[in-house]
Amino acid sequence: MPRWLSAPGRAKSAAAHAATYVWHGVRKPGTERDDLLLQAKTVVAAMVAWTLARYFLPPAVATFAPFTAMVALQATVYRSLRDCAQYALAMSVGATLAASLAATAGIHGWTFGLLTLAALWLGRVRSLGQQGTQVAIVGFFAFSSGQGRIDYIGDLAASVAMGAVCGLAAHVVLAPARHARHRQTDAAGLYAEMSERINGLADTFEATTPDAARVQQWRQDWRRLSHDCDAVHRSVETEEENSRLNPRRSFEGAAQALPRTRESITIAQHSLDHLRSITRTLDYAIDSGEIENLPASFRSGFASVLRTSAGAMEEIGQTSRTDDGCLVDMIEDATSQLDRVQNHSLTHPESRSATPTLQGTLLTDAARLLAELRSGRHSLSPA
Repeated sequence: MPRWLSAPGRAKSAAAHAATYVWHGVRKPGTERDDLLLQAKTVVAAMVAWTLARYFLPPAVATFAPFTAMVALQATVYRSLRDCAQYALAMSVGATLAASLAATAGIHGWTFGLLTLAALWLGRVRSLGQQGTQVAIVGFFAFSSGQGRIDYIGDLAASVAMGAVCGLAAHVVLAPARHARHRQTDAAGLYAEMSERINGLADTFEATTPDAARVQQWRQDWRRLSHDCDAVHRSVETEEENSRLNPRRSFEGAAQALPRTRESITIAQHSLDHLRSITRTLDYAIDSGEIENLPASFRSGFASVLRTSAGAMEEIGQTSRTDDGCLVDMIEDATSQLDRVQNHSLTHPESRSATPTLQGTLLTDAARLLAELRSGRHSLSPA
C-alpha cells in the first residue's frame, strides 16, 4: 500500500493517542498531568513574555523573551533555575564577545568567522551545560542585527530578563507536583510482581508436570521488569531533583523515603539478574527433560528457599520502612534452607549423581540471590 494511503490511518491513530493522553492527564495525577500542566504554563509564560517584550522593547529582540521563558520552564524548579542561569551566562558571554569584536575590529566577514570560532570554543565551558550553543547564537544576533551596539545588547538583556521572570513566575504560581509516594508505590508494585513470579517458580519446581510455556513467559517478564526497574530508577532520580527548591511540601519523611526507594530498586535490578539465570536454567531443565531427574528432596527444598526469598523481597518492597529484624530473619532462614539442601546433596551422593551440574547451577544462583538481598539490607536498615 502506498504510504499516502495509510496517512489517514496514522493520523487517526495519533489523534486517538493524543486524546487518551489528555484524558489520563485530566483524570488522575501522574506523568501525563505533569506534562500537560508544564505545557500549559509554558504557553502562558511565553505569550506573556512576548507581549511585554513587544510593548516595551524593539521588535528585533522581542523573540528572546518567549524563548527564555521556555528555557526557564523545565520539569523541576531546580532544573529551571539551573538552565535559566546557564542561558543568562551564555547570553552575556555571546553579547560581550560580539560587542568587543565589533568595537575593536569592525563588522567584517573575517571578524564574523573569528566570532564563530571564539563562541564555539567558549560554548564548551562545562559551567554552561547544554546552553553552551547559545553563546554562538546570541553572538550572531548581537553582531549581525545589533551591529555590536551597546543599546541593542541592553535591549537583548532586558528581553532575556523578561522571559526569565515570566517563566520562573509560572513555577511560583503553580510549582511542579511532588510524587514521592507515587515512586514508593511504583517500587512496591515491582516487588509484588517479582515476589508473585518467584512463588510461581517455587510451585513449578514442586510440580509433577512443570508448565514450560509458563516458564518461558516468566523469562519475558523478567526482561520487562528489568526495563521497568530502569524507568522507576530514573523517575526516582527526577523526583529527588524535583524536591530541591520546590515550594510545595511533601509528606513527612519524604527526604528519607526517596533514597530508600532508589536503593530498593537497585537491589531489584541486581536480583533480577539471578532470577533470570534461575529461570533460564529451569527452562533448559524442562526442555531437556532433566527436571525429572532432580530428586524430590532437592526440588522441595529449593522451592522453600525461593518462597522465603519472595517473602524477603516483599519486605524490602513495601512502602513503609523495612523491619530490619524481620528481613534478617527471612534471609537467614532462606540461607539455612539452602545450606540444608546443599548438605543433603553432599551427604547423600545418590541424590546428586543424576543431575550434578543442574543442581550446582541452581544452588549457585540461589546463593547469589541471597547474597544480594543480604548486602542490600544494610542500605535499607534504620539509622
